[in-house]
Amino acid sequence: MHYDDRLATVLRVRAEGETVARIQYRQLLDLLGTRPVELPGTQVEAAYDRMAELSRRIPAGERALIVEGPGLRLRSPRLVAALASAEPQVASAAIRRAELTREDWLDLIPALPIAARGMVRHRRDLGPEVEVLLERLGIVDRGLPPAEGVAAEPAETVIAGPPGGIGAIVRRIEAYRKAREAPVAANANESPRLPLGEEHVLHAPAQVACFDFATSPDGRIAWADPGVLPMVAGLQVFAREGLGQPHPALAARQPVRALRLTIDGAPAVAGDWQIDATPLFDAASGAFLGHAGRMRRPVAANADIAPEAPRSPHAREADRIRQLLHELRTPVSAIQGFSEVIQQQLFGPAPHEYRALAASIAGDAARVLAAFEELERFAKLETAALDIEAGECDLAALVSEAVERLSPYTSQRKSGFAIEATGPLPVAIAPVEAERIAWRLIATCAGTAAPGEVLTLTLAPDGQGVRMRAQLPGVLASRDDKALFGAAVGAVPQTIASGMFGIGFALRLAMCEAKAAGGSLERDGNFLLLWLPGLTGSSPAHTGGQDQAGVTGD
Repeated sequence: MHYDDRLATVLRVRAEGETVARIQYRQLLDLLGTRPVELPGTQVEAAYDRMAELSRRIPAGERALIVEGPGLRLRSPRLVAALASAEPQVASAAIRRAELTREDWLDLIPALPIAARGMVRHRRDLGPEVEVLLERLGIVDRGLPPAEGVAAEPAETVIAGPPGGIGAIVRRIEAYRKAREAPVAANANESPRLPLGEEHVLHAPAQVACFDFATSPDGRIAWADPGVLPMVAGLQVFAREGLGQPHPALAARQPVRALRLTIDGAPAVAGDWQIDATPLFDAASGAFLGHAGRMRRPVAANADIAPEAPRSPHAREADRIRQLLHELRTPVSAIQGFSEVIQQQLFGPAPHEYRALAASIAGDAARVLAAFEELERFAKLETAALDIEAGECDLAALVSEAVERLSPYTSQRKSGFAIEATGPLPVAIAPVEAERIAWRLIATCAGTAAPGEVLTLTLAPDGQGVRMRAQLPGVLASRDDKALFGAAVGAVPQTIASGMFGIGFALRLAMCEAKAAGGSLERDGNFLLLWLPGLTGSSPAHTGGQDQAGVTGD
């Protein structure tokens, strides 16, 4: 491995499916947990942001199982602190699996939540100094006290520290949690419910727009969404309008599509409805059980709906490409997930040969998914279906960081880049977006440069933005524009690859990204010129730097 781009590779994959989300969460834990030093950088911050996003999608119990999974090493105090601030089962798993030094624990414990400090107390391998610190912070018992004692004990006796500060914050958090749990605990006749976003079915609104139902064999509603059931129970849904006779679909046990029904009942459900339902049969005996389906309000034929604007053939083709990629991504994600299971021996031991093959398959699947993402991103950018995220970052710092990541490879070949920059160069783009554009250009040039070939990179203010002038390697400078920007897989062998679909596609994608960001990417002889919009209201130092824009040459 010439440079460590594992974190960037993981972040480039969109975790759209549930399986991919869990795999990516596990990968981020492994990469962030094994970093020996907390290195600053946009990728690390983006990784923690992605972990927070995935945590909202993956249930706490499953995240706890991932944290306790085999092979995971938690050696990063920052990662342990982040996990310890999550749900109790996740925090407990993280503290049990943490592999921190005594000094790390002494620095970390005062910043942990009160509940997490109690979990640390259960570890017996941290030494007397850690135990003394815990006692000083008010964590004195290894075992949990009885429930009655906890309820009767005032919070001030458990939480150490002054009245203000972190103690007050913890007390407010605990009061908030108890307030949220009180309604559930008060109803002792019902089992507690998980927050699955089902309030719309538990409590019917003033005007119901749709609801799910199931009928008995005679066509009467026997079950519906809990908030609607009292208003529709026993309703005959398959009566032919105006005749009072059952609909033929009931006797034929056939699916029903767009069947109209008028309900004269409670105001919330009264009016016209459209029914879609399918028959149900007993798996053992084959007996007809009834229909299950959904009722929804029909759309009025004369509704004031604006006609859809005609779409160009190019936009329709982009839609077909995105749909095809969506259908292909599912089986590839499944293949990657199963190979990860075999390689990590999650379900039991596997021969080394199988694990090696599984690791190779997982790597190939990851590259295919990354290629799918690039194709989908290109299609969305070309049809203006995707916007570049706005923000603020220093383009000069991002370029320097990318060149530094490539230095283990370029230094061995006596190649690389000579950077000329006029200081901080802020642009009005999110760091992750600007990093993608810069990386595509720099990786393309580095991967095709000949041994001993040093390329120039010049960055300077230019008008209301920032311009980067990148020298093309000789093998690319000799091409015409059509050959340079043409998509051809493997046209030039690259050890440092900027994408699966070759140099031309990478440059065209960077061109689309720059255009979507309000900038441009074009060729000027033996150079690529990237222009990105700067921040409004630049400081005088940045404005003064515009006089040097002519040095870059256009």
